[in-house]
Amino acid sequence: MLSPAMITHFVWMEGTMVPAAEATVPFLTSGFHYGIGVFEGIRAYSTARGPAVFRLRDHLERLHGSCHILGFKELPYSVDQLMTATVETVAKNGFDECYIRPFVWLGDGGWNLTLDSGKPKLGIGVWQQSVYLGDEARSRGLRACVSPFLRHHPAAMMTKAKVSGNYVNSVMAKTDAQRGGFDEAILLDPDGYLTECTGANLFLVRGGRIVTPSTEAILEGITRTTVMTLARELGLEVVETRASRDHLYVSDEVFFCGTAAEVLGVTEIDHRKIGTGQVGPVTQKLQAAYREVVHGKNPKHDDWLTYVTP
Repeated sequence: MLSPAMITHFVWMEGTMVPAAEATVPFLTSGFHYGIGVFEGIRAYSTARGPAVFRLRDHLERLHGSCHILGFKELPYSVDQLMTATVETVAKNGFDECYIRPFVWLGDGGWNLTLDSGKPKLGIGVWQQSVYLGDEARSRGLRACVSPFLRHHPAAMMTKAKVSGNYVNSVMAKTDAQRGGFDEAILLDPDGYLTECTGANLFLVRGGRIVTPSTEAILEGITRTTVMTLARELGLEVVETRASRDHLYVSDEVFFCGTAAEVLGVTEIDHRKIGTGQVGPVTQKLQAAYREVVHGKNPKHDDWLTYVTP
């Protein structure tokens, strides 16, 4: 069952809207036991025209892509059908703002560790709860460390897919970081270069130029592409390239971004102050630009919003 703090009322399960307490999966489900699932993290925001889901089609296309990468031969629902189902689920719950979780799992078989002996199932849940570090983190900034756990090698796990089992890596890294007194962990690739955080993409600012790790071993975040677009519209240079751990320490600013995190500055890494030790001006500009676009205050990107009430 959902945590009592995760306020929700109805969940879309295999084409049917059911009360949240009834949105259950049997214990003997192979996807649950083996981590064979694919998910997305999406958010709906309040706007002057009512609640709107941010970049819904992009997220659901990535969901389909993740399923294809994992090896599901086909899904029972198209992107358009899932868009309709998502909007209906938000509306049914009556939320102005919420987090949205479409999830595909292997059910009805699959105990022999193959996808083809099972069947993909699909549900969509929404809830009202901050899933990251709270609103104060936006102005305070975060303390981070470089994790001893490496990001998956692309030859070992599919790093472009949001596969459930992949996130054991993230859970171990973040648990270790928080037990050590930090807010977040930064993962290196097997060659020692920066990749991303446990659930967010990574950016560095040096001399007014924004640098972000190239995509070899990272999830190609939708928030990441949003931030890159907004930064360029603000006249900032954005470069995708390999960067090393020591680049972090000499950066003017470091920030993370993701659907749950939005845009959060990092003020300390490995007990070293980053820049002035405060959330920097570039990060603040991007925080403001991002908040404007998700709340429907940037007409240039109104096409990124799917309004719950047309």
